[in-house]
Amino acid sequence: MQLSPTGNEPPRILLIRFKSIGDILFTLPAIHVIRENFPNAKLHFLVSKEHASLLRGFCEIDEIIPLDRAIYRPGNLSSAVSSTFRLLRDLRRKFFSLAIDFQGYGETELLSWWSGAPERWGSVYHPSRGWTYTRTSLRVKKAHPAEWNLALLRHCGLSVGEIRNEYHLPVGALDEGRRFFMANKLNGNNPTLFIQPFTSSPRKNWPLENFLKLARHFQSRGTQIIFGGGPSERAALEPARAAGFCLAAGNSLLVSAGLIKLSTLVVGADTGLLHLAVAMGKRVVMLIHSCVPGSSHPFQHADWTITPPPGQPVSEIQAAAVIEACEETLMQLKS
Repeated sequence: MQLSPTGNEPPRILLIRFKSIGDILFTLPAIHVIRENFPNAKLHFLVSKEHASLLRGFCEIDEIIPLDRAIYRPGNLSSAVSSTFRLLRDLRRKFFSLAIDFQGYGETELLSWWSGAPERWGSVYHPSRGWTYTRTSLRVKKAHPAEWNLALLRHCGLSVGEIRNEYHLPVGALDEGRRFFMANKLNGNNPTLFIQPFTSSPRKNWPLENFLKLARHFQSRGTQIIFGGGPSERAALEPARAAGFCLAAGNSLLVSAGLIKLSTLVVGADTGLLHLAVAMGKRVVMLIHSCVPGSSHPFQHADWTITPPPGQPVSEIQAAAVIEACEETLMQLKS
């Protein structure tokens, strides 16, 4: 497929996905495909401001367009109006040849239309949606979310060869991770277990006391332990701090990614940081409700999971099963 250039410049492609961390990462294999099909195009990614830093590791992206969605809260009418007009003006001025909406919301559909791109592709949840797109692909519930994005590209005629899922951590983030190791007297040559205990949804969580049991088991065998988490999870991680474990809660997303890169194994439930670890080539053990088609298990690595008995929540996974899986994985990594 050929795209029309913008004057004397290469063609520009607008990519849209506002949130969340995991879902943004699930666009990464599709972005590799887009770059392979349009090697000279300029790729622009419209994303929520709070996730913009994540895209620094998407090496094919030429420009990140951050959208501060917080301004649309009640009481910010003036800021919301001025920021919206500024965004709409800037989108039109870039003269996009193609817009690809990976989100499929009404607002993202309208933004792809407003961009003025003559070609507008979108992944839709229902056949009645997407009337402003020039091409659509219906999401298949029994497919991994990353496959939804790839299916859209196939449906729109792009050539999809080898599937890659490669996130390139910015050098500065790795340096910050090394400084954290030094400040907390962690040895980069020793085996390190990074534990991400919380997710955005309580139903996905495994009890913290089980993670503490896991941490004590491996610490007693010489493995370094790091508990990760966001700023809002510091209080919830107090039992881990009281038990003497190293806490990384409150660090930026990219610094946490740097710590994961320096760790040997990453353990947690279905959350963005674990999907980021997978994209960085790190081994994970993910505690997930189910690995049936359509679940958001580690992309291309459904076997890196532990699931509860059928019909049971993640909290019913036994600590002994997780310890055994981690021991086996560490042995494999060591050999």
